[in-house]
Amino acid sequence: MAIAKTLESYLLQHEVEYDLVPHPKTYSSRDTAKAAHVADDHIAKAVIVRDEQGYAMVVIPASHWLKLEALQQEADRDFVLAAETDATKLFPDCAEGAIPPLGSAYGLETFLDERLISLANVYFEAGDHEDLVHVSGDAFHVLLKGVRHGHFSHDD
Repeated sequence: MAIAKTLESYLLQHEVEYDLVPHPKTYSSRDTAKAAHVADDHIAKAVIVRDEQGYAMVVIPASHWLKLEALQQEADRDFVLAAETDATKLFPDCAEGAIPPLGSAYGLETFLDERLISLANVYFEAGDHEDLVHVSGDAFHVLLKGVRHGHFSHDD
């Protein structure tokens, strides 16, 4: 697959330069970081949540876990984690569990963890389990312009 078509179109639409970083097949963000020789706090991962208003995406470092209470408080909404089957429907051109953290590309409201703001380089899933997209921190900001920022994660 290499890169999801929706993601590729979104990157082109925003005129963002990117590289694809191939790696052996993995199924977790931490394993992907090791396989691609990238620090796991430089990989942006997507977590899908839902409430009565619909679905949303929270983008956090792969080295961290979602702090659902902080998101609920910041957004003043009663989010719960979405089921894996929901994500499959929302991202039809992506392999299960390989969701790019660009909710806007898929029409989802997006929340961005502050820990990803100051990075010079950001990596994220390309839509399969064998490629990462690498962009500059500035390009990542362009792709996530206008999303809400906050402290939505914690480390182990």
